[in-house]
Amino acid sequence: MRLATVRPVVHLVGCLMAVVLLTSSCAPPDVYASGTAQSDDPDALYRRREDLPSARRAADLWAERATADFESAWKLARTCYWLGTRGVADERRAALERGVKAGESAARFEPNRPEGHFWLAANMGILAQLFGTSQGLKYRGRIKGELERVLAIDPGWQDGSADAALGQWYFKVPRLLGGSRSKAEEHLRRALMYDLNNRLALSELADTVAAGGRRDEAIAILRQLIAAPVHPDWAPEDTDFGRKAVERLKTLER
Repeated sequence: MRLATVRPVVHLVGCLMAVVLLTSSCAPPDVYASGTAQSDDPDALYRRREDLPSARRAADLWAERATADFESAWKLARTCYWLGTRGVADERRAALERGVKAGESAARFEPNRPEGHFWLAANMGILAQLFGTSQGLKYRGRIKGELERVLAIDPGWQDGSADAALGQWYFKVPRLLGGSRSKAEEHLRRALMYDLNNRLALSELADTVAAGGRRDEAIAILRQLIAAPVHPDWAPEDTDFGRKAVERLKTLER
C-alpha cells in the first residue's frame, strides 16, 4: 500500500494452489514482448516495470526462489501488486491473489520484518477495492492488522508507508465497519512527518479533507502534491499521482 511511499500506496486490493503461485510468474511467459531484453537481474527488470514484460520477467525470476527465500517472496508480492494495478485487466485478479500468497510466505519467513506484511496488505487492499463486497469483507480486518504490524515493527519504514496505507484504509472503509475520517487524517499527517513529499499520503489527505467539506485545504494539498519532486525509486507511481492530482484540482477549482 511508500503504499509504495510502499508507495505505495498505497491504491490497497480463481484462487490457485500455493505451490503454483511460488513456481510460476504472474503471467505466462509467452506474453513477453519480443523486443524486451530477457535480463537475469530481477531488480533491474523491476526498475523498468512500466514495460509490463519486464515486470512479468522479474516475477518469473523471483518466483523461482520464493518458496525458500524471504527477499524473493516479498519482491514477488510487490511485483504482483504492480501487475494487479497496472497490468492487463483480465490478469489483475490472479496477479493480486498470487501477491497475497507471496506476501504470506514472506511474512512467515521473517515475521519481524515489515516487507512481507506491507505487500500482503497492499495486495489484499486492491482485491478488496476492485473485486466486490465479498472481497472487502474477507480482507478488511486482515489488511488493517498487517499494516498495524508494520507500524509495530518499524513505524518509519519506507517513508511512513504503513501510516499512509492505514489512512487510506480508514478513509475508504465504511464507518459502520471501522472507517473514520478523523483517524484517516491522523495517519496521513503522520506519514507526512516522515516525508513531506509522500505523494500517496498527499493524494489521500486531499480526498479526506475534501470529503469533509474543506475544499480550499484540499486544493492547497493537491498543489503541494503537484509541486513535489518525483522520488527516483517510485517514479512511475509518483508520476501517476501527479497526473491524477492535476485532474482533481481542475474539478475542485471550477
